[in-house]
Amino acid sequence: MRGFCVMDLGLAGKTALITGSTKGIGKAIAELLYAEGCRVVFNARDIDSLTGIVAKHAGAVGIQGDVSNPKQAKKVVNGALEAFGALDILVCNVGSGRSVSPGRETFDEWNRVFAINLWSTTNTVEAAKEALIYSRGCIVCISSICGMEVVPSAPITYSAAKSALHAYVRGIARPFGAHGVRINAVAPGNISFDGSAWEKRMSDDKEGVEDMLRSEVSLGRLGKVEDVANLVAYLASPTSGFATGQVWTVDGGQTRAQ
Repeated sequence: MRGFCVMDLGLAGKTALITGSTKGIGKAIAELLYAEGCRVVFNARDIDSLTGIVAKHAGAVGIQGDVSNPKQAKKVVNGALEAFGALDILVCNVGSGRSVSPGRETFDEWNRVFAINLWSTTNTVEAAKEALIYSRGCIVCISSICGMEVVPSAPITYSAAKSALHAYVRGIARPFGAHGVRINAVAPGNISFDGSAWEKRMSDDKEGVEDMLRSEVSLGRLGKVEDVANLVAYLASPTSGFATGQVWTVDGGQTRAQ
């Protein structure tokens, strides 16, 4: 697969559920785990996109559901278990940075953004925890550098939700670790893909984006979905068997916080 680093990480035959996996980062993660030999369960709210991507991956399964709703998260997890009889890897990818500009937050907006960026993870983990304890599996949560330090112009609701996600990952790692279950988060920086905000920004103001990259990002470029997927595959594999409770940054050297 172009752009992917297929590494033979010992994932063949493992069952992996990736939420929000019909486009962008989630799609790249699911496709790399599929290439590594996993039995993949795709998830999305939109049935048409789900049907289309499953048709391209023989043996994969697609389960519709909005995991920001706890009942639907349970339905998605149960569907994965019914399809394959086990769950070894859970990738919680649902999230969105779209919100109001700083200073315009409302109660309803806080609830909406936290549902997408935090409850979507906690709901799915809660639904999957017994299966993951049985398999001594692992969880990878897709977050953002906005949860690590103040990123100018980033929505405060989004940054707060991702900060809370990091606290959750660090806090739950010990009780899960007692059962042999690992959990980590990956915090991407500016990732460009078809339909992404960064693709649009490059189209609208290429010079401005390139100036920002030169001044703020050590590697001087936008990230690719493969940059995130490769790290997720490593964290989902036995190769990283002593890693848990951590937030792994993949941002080309943009963040400065320690």
